[in-house]
Amino acid sequence: MMVDIVFGFDFGVKRIGIAMGNTLTGQAQPLRVIAAIDNATRFKIIGELIAEWRPARLVVGEPRHPDGAEHDMTLRSRRFANQLHGRFNLPVELVDERYSSAVIASKRGDVIDDKAAAIILQQYFDASP
Repeated sequence: MMVDIVFGFDFGVKRIGIAMGNTLTGQAQPLRVIAAIDNATRFKIIGELIAEWRPARLVVGEPRHPDGAEHDMTLRSRRFANQLHGRFNLPVELVDERYSSAVIASKRGDVIDDKAAAIILQQYFDASP
């Protein structure tokens, strides 16, 4: 049986949370938080993690208003997902993060972006057949 590593991302303007999991266990765990330095540095760090872990797929949280309407961060997250795909040539999927507890927790101001990424990735695993 083929086991694939999957990365999950919680994109933010100030920080990007990264989680990892695999298709065998279907369990996500926090991996790292990247401070929003500049794009080149962020993608260099992400590239190093991809080279180390060799994920087969990337999952990015897609924030929306509770009614499903898009907002500024929806578009930014999509752009980030497109950049990941373009730079690393890996499949990228967007996951609706509206109902994740991470969205509520992140409003407290804690540095929990990697945990938010784990919740997003877990939602992806839970929805996969």
